Amino acid sequence: MNPEDEPLDQWAARREGRLRKPGELKAVTLVPGPQRAAHLCPDAPRLILEWDGFQWVALTVADDYAAACRALAPVTRAESAQVPGHTPRLGKGTGRHRKP
Repeated sequence: MNPEDEPLDQWAARREGRLRKPGELKAVTLVPGPQRAAHLCPDAPRLILEWDGFQWVALTVADDYAAACRALAPVTRAESAQVPGHTPRLGKGTGRHRKP
């Protein structure tokens, strides 16, 4: 057996870890020209795509970058809940960054 060969089951297990999972989402900017960083055109509409295991399938169109971010990672009600009785504010201190 050649040392570069590996059993098929080991190869398949290694390959499975690299593959996209069905249901993975991504956003594509709908502007002319090549795809660029998402923050460069924040007001441009975005096409939301879903990986079905074989190809990217169009789901919906988001109005802008912020709407696309909300579609890709929706915030659950528990994550957005405020802690009762907690109001974040600066207290008294003598740190050198504070003005006298």
